[in-house]
Formats: sequence, C-alpha cells, structure tokens
Amino acid sequence: MFYKNLGIYFAFAIILFACNQVKKESKLHEKDKILKLHHLQRDYHFNKDSIAFANQLSNNFISVNKGEITFPKKDETLARYNRYFSSVEFIKWDDLSEPIIKFSNDSSMAYTVVEKEVIITYKDSSGSSVEGKTLFAWTAIYRKENGEWKIECVTSTNKPIN
Repeated sequence: MFYKNLGIYFAFAIILFACNQVKKESKLHEKDKILKLHHLQRDYHFNKDSIAFANQLSNNFISVNKGEITFPKKDETLARYNRYFSSVEFIKWDDLSEPIIKFSNDSSMAYTVVEKEVIITYKDSSGSSVEGKTLFAWTAIYRKENGEWKIECVTSTNKPIN
C-alpha cells in the first residue's frame, strides 16, 4: 500500500516545493521593486523632483517626525518639498547600510529600515554658503495599491553630524 501511494506523496512534495519556489521568487521580485523605489528617492532629491517624490506617497500618508504625527495632503507635501528642494543643494544622500526590507505574510505590505547620511549646502541669512551634515534613520511602510507600491507611513529620526 505504501508503495502504491509513494507516487502521490512524491507528486505532492514536488507541488509544495514548486509553490514555495514561486513564493520566494515573487518576494524577491517585490523586494527589487521596493529597492528601486528607494533608490529613485535619491534621484528625486538630486533632481529636485518634488512631484515624483510626492507621487510615491499614498492618499492616506502618515508622517511621524520631530515628535509629531501628521497626515499631510499631497499639495502640502508638494509645497514642503518644493521649498526644501529650492533652498538646498545636495552633496550626498547615501545609504550607510543596505536597507532592511521585510514583507507581511500576504505580501500586501512591506517596510524598509533605512540609515542614511545627507550632506547639503544652503545659504544662511547673510547669503554665505553653509554645509549641513545629518544622519537619518527611518522606517517607511509600503502598501500595495492596484499592483503598485505606495508609501503609507514614514517614521523618521535624525541627528546632526558635528
């Protein structure tokens, strides 16, 4: 009897293995999509593209920063990044380590944990050029909406480099 069912057991094992491989490949593909979005953020900063940057955010975006929780609307985010991008020049906006990326069990949500060094120059009140250096760490939570990843929430911390 065991030998008669051996073929069924073997087929079942192959199906389980194949499904598991598809799931792993799917997660790797989704991880690549999240990493691509992460790297595009650097381009958006250097190219001062506040529109593309804001388009990464979901309609229900939540920001946790400087001890405050806010729910900025897209036009508020655009205005904020337009002001920021027009007042600074980016020298460096680089990861200090590879972002950590994790997924929910059903792969509908993901998060990144990022550690970044940012160096900018800006004009002070007297018009002199000043360099600012800051270490940032943040968690970005992504939700898949209509097959596209959107940033649902960012919790950010920073400390100036002396």
